[in-house]
Amino acid sequence: MRYQLQGAPLYAGFCCCADCRKASGAGAIPFMGYDAAAFKPAGPTKAIHTQLKNGRTATRNFCQVCGSLIFGGEYGKSSQHTVYAGSLDDPNFFKPNHAIMTKDRAPWSALPAGLELHVGMPGELHDAD
Repeated sequence: MRYQLQGAPLYAGFCCCADCRKASGAGAIPFMGYDAAAFKPAGPTKAIHTQLKNGRTATRNFCQVCGSLIFGGEYGKSSQHTVYAGSLDDPNFFKPNHAIMTKDRAPWSALPAGLELHVGMPGELHDAD
């Protein structure tokens, strides 16, 4: 499935939580955040709604043809979308600067050097510990 992005992402990084590890099949999921107006899918996707450990519901959208994980959020409803970096045509466009939920990071999962690490979500109190 094709999509269009306008401008630079609002944020870019890796999520190490168990839910994202399982969804991606990897040690962390690489993501970029965009306002809804800056993201436009060019075709239909298959949306999966998953109950997360924290009680929230995650909506992840997959390509109907190949099954690739494309973006998070409900298109037409969400104010922002998480675009998964593995879906980019040019992997050099992904420039991560942080990792979130590192408290759940698998011991075998490697992250690039120089990232700002957050135990939980950025700005949560336990990041200051």
